[in-house]
Amino acid sequence: MGVLIMIMQFLLGLSIIVGLHELGHLLFAKLFGIRVESYSIGFPPKLFRFKWGETEYALGAIPLGGAVKIAGMVDESLDTADLSSTPKPWEFRAKPAWQRLVVMLGGIFFNVITGIVIYTVIAFALGDTYLSKEEINKHGVVPNAVGIGLGFQEGDQIIDINGHDFEKFADVLKPYTLLTANSYYTVLRAGQKVRINIPADLMERLSNPEAKEGFIAPRMPFVVEKIQPQSDAANAGIQPGDQITEVAGKTTTYFHQLKNTLEENAGKKVPIRYVRSGITHTTVAAVDEAGKLGFQPKILLSYEKRNYNLHQAIAVGSLRTLEVIRTNIVALGKMLTGQLSPTKSLSGPIGIAQIFGTSFDWMQFWSITGFLSLALAFTNLLPIPALDGGHAVWILYEMVTGRKLSDKFLETVQKVGMAILMVLIGYAIFNDVYKLL
Repeated sequence: MGVLIMIMQFLLGLSIIVGLHELGHLLFAKLFGIRVESYSIGFPPKLFRFKWGETEYALGAIPLGGAVKIAGMVDESLDTADLSSTPKPWEFRAKPAWQRLVVMLGGIFFNVITGIVIYTVIAFALGDTYLSKEEINKHGVVPNAVGIGLGFQEGDQIIDINGHDFEKFADVLKPYTLLTANSYYTVLRAGQKVRINIPADLMERLSNPEAKEGFIAPRMPFVVEKIQPQSDAANAGIQPGDQITEVAGKTTTYFHQLKNTLEENAGKKVPIRYVRSGITHTTVAAVDEAGKLGFQPKILLSYEKRNYNLHQAIAVGSLRTLEVIRTNIVALGKMLTGQLSPTKSLSGPIGIAQIFGTSFDWMQFWSITGFLSLALAFTNLLPIPALDGGHAVWILYEMVTGRKLSDKFLETVQKVGMAILMVLIGYAIFNDVYKLL
């Protein structure tokens, strides 16, 4: 069931962003009086179709893309039957270069606007809930193996990023920060400032399964909130509100300490020390084979809540959109220069579907869809023949030189571009399978 939910979310999200991308091309084409022969979401066979004006609208059975067929344009259909005749006034090739450029960039424009709208609505509806810098630094952070490799130690307090102050813990983990060259953190350790450099391959390290939760996390003080009936915790006399301070002789001030100690003692009976109403008590409890006692903790960290009016939400949505685009630019640059492995960084349909997860949450779905919309916009802007960016390059060449490229040339580079895309898609799918195996 979880896999089905993941697949359905992927197909719905993809259909939305591809449908809006192609709609951008269609609307700008019609704005300039260019005939649009067909608009489809998904690939054939067609589930249903109808004609409105000169355009056929269709929904395909394979929801992995979409297309819009613009009259008089050399596109992925490679339909050049009518290109030998004199251009008709309603054809793409008959229009001024600037209008053709706008049509080609229309899909990208719509994807960017989609990202802004989604992030704006999320900000307006939910606001922002976060851990402040001050709250994190009350207890410091705890690193995992990747964080230790970077130079972090438990209890470090992060005081700036690249020499600049920050507001919330999420700022520490921003992909743009992790990808930017020569980035670093300054931490306070035992009263001394320590610089921790961010290596160029950090994002690559974080692609490993053991780093799925990042490289550092806040240390989380806790108390017992709920006890499961007939659990080991209940049998040991532990009650809601108790603060467990020691298990098997090890300090458990923070939840990660408790979790690690219980897992080390799975299947054993251990002495436990806890504080109730300011008085310390001791007991003995059995730890089950999964390394649990049977209670739900209450984390004693205070989250900040910020609400936005519509004007502020638009600004937040626009800034988040800009950050995603900047991150894509930096990541591509690192891949082209060999600082980031494409094998670990690129994902095909399987990898993208996995991002959605096996449970459904509306806000998570829309947040991922917004991100993918911007990723699609960025990818299509690349100057690869067959992509919108490739078409835009030829139009810009015409605008600069005053010389229009021949339809034969455009047909040839379209074929080359499609071959490149097929290779890249094949590589991404192979990469997904390789990661699974």
